[in-house]
Amino acid sequence: MPVIQTEELTKRFPATTALDRLTIDVEPGVVGLVGANGAGKSTLIKILLGLSPATSGRASVFGLDVIKDGPEIRERVGYMPEHDCLPADVSATEFVVHMARMSGLPADAARERTADTLRHVGLYEERYRPIGGYSTGMKQRVKLAQALVHDPEIVMLDEPTNGLDPVGRDEMLALIRRIWVEFGITVLVTSHMLGELERISDHVVVIDAGALLRSSSTSDFTRTSQFLVVEVSAETDAVAATLTEAGLTVKRDGHQLVLSLDDDETYDLVRDAVAAQGVGLIRLEQRRHHISEVFGEDQADV
Repeated sequence: MPVIQTEELTKRFPATTALDRLTIDVEPGVVGLVGANGAGKSTLIKILLGLSPATSGRASVFGLDVIKDGPEIRERVGYMPEHDCLPADVSATEFVVHMARMSGLPADAARERTADTLRHVGLYEERYRPIGGYSTGMKQRVKLAQALVHDPEIVMLDEPTNGLDPVGRDEMLALIRRIWVEFGITVLVTSHMLGELERISDHVVVIDAGALLRSSSTSDFTRTSQFLVVEVSAETDAVAATLTEAGLTVKRDGHQLVLSLDDDETYDLVRDAVAAQGVGLIRLEQRRHHISEVFGEDQADV
């Protein structure tokens, strides 16, 4: 049974339509909700949490109607908002314990769960420092911890890598994947960075201007293409020229060469071109599509 279902879900504001007859099913796992800024991702989450009414259509979480059963849904859901909402003058422990108590946990259980959750997100050693002195990455981890502390069945993470450097983004993405793999908690994660969701998601939902473009497994998005990727240790231009002379169409992609895989003879031509230049072959494999390529997007981060 899908964890989340929407049917013809529409949300209109006076100047814009945030969601336009959106119909999706979200199964358990890590589900990426991708779209440009303003595509309707945050609006969808707020409707699912019962925090904003839809103009028309229906939505349910665990089979519960978001209008009639909002309190029961929120008991079973963890939510990490996009924007900072953290008190600067309290510690991570105090804040997460408070959020655990707000979720209905007794005091002792709240403190125990808080310690475990802060350890999981990598803040255990810093748990008593005031949040105001935290880095952006640490604040994001506090927000993730409060979403997890009451042991929800699904967490909704709105742009969790915002403001993070590349290392911080990688660490956050690894944490998100572990939520499902180690704890079996379904994750709905939004991002405008397609490459991030490609790396961690089992399923991807793509929306644009509030309308569904495609909903599919990540493996379907990133299917193997009929192109070869070749990387050599040196003389890349010379290898490219040799392959071109052999009748292949060759394109440069950074340090790599990309060429059409017409038939098995292509592998032999690559082998001969590399041998002719006396260089090492670092990589030879079929290229996989990126989500951005499937939709004709030009995303620098992919």
